[in-house]
Amino acid sequence: MCIRDSTEEVALRAINMFVAAVALVLLLPIIVVVAVLIRLDSPGPVFYKQVRVGLDRRSPHGGEESIGRRVDDLGGKPFEIVKFRTMHVDAEKESGPVWASDEDPRVTRVGRVLRRTRLDEIPQFWNVLRGEMSIVGPRPERPTFVQQLRDEIEGYPLRQQVPPGITGWAQVNRPPDRSVEDVRQKVGFDLEYLDRRSVWFDLWIMLKTFPVMFERDNESRPQ
Repeated sequence: MCIRDSTEEVALRAINMFVAAVALVLLLPIIVVVAVLIRLDSPGPVFYKQVRVGLDRRSPHGGEESIGRRVDDLGGKPFEIVKFRTMHVDAEKESGPVWASDEDPRVTRVGRVLRRTRLDEIPQFWNVLRGEMSIVGPRPERPTFVQQLRDEIEGYPLRQQVPPGITGWAQVNRPPDRSVEDVRQKVGFDLEYLDRRSVWFDLWIMLKTFPVMFERDNESRPQ
């Protein structure tokens, strides 16, 4: 399945670090403009932080690495993802975690543009530099949804064997998640990615991401 502790794994990490660092430098003017627009559009912070589930380093077959670590098991190491804020502050205070929908009233005017173009993802390059994410990998999900999805979808926990990504094979092949069934269809692509994961496949997925950035369906992505 996925490659670990190998020359290619080291190369993948090096490429991720390089791309993330270059992207943050080149995109700095856009980051400044987006930050200003967010502040002018709605009250609240520029950046949005939320706990997501990352890489699971435990053996998928159990064993010593897994003993004593099943209490409060999130399915992987939690980390705090950073994105541009696209929703109103306290948007989920009353509803709690819910799937996104078309014309979501929680999304701000600027947020709709950011989601449609995926520009809200830019701050995640910082997560890549911190080693919490990769440029390419399965979409990082919230703990609440991970617990639900791994119970309902066969093979779902396997996708945690690689770092989550800003983009991925599932993300460029399927529309945004709006239900458990959407995720079920994406898991097949995530597992295919684990089998095909390599430097060249990652670079290919990065290139395929650009046209996807301007698809209208991006607007209904969950924050």
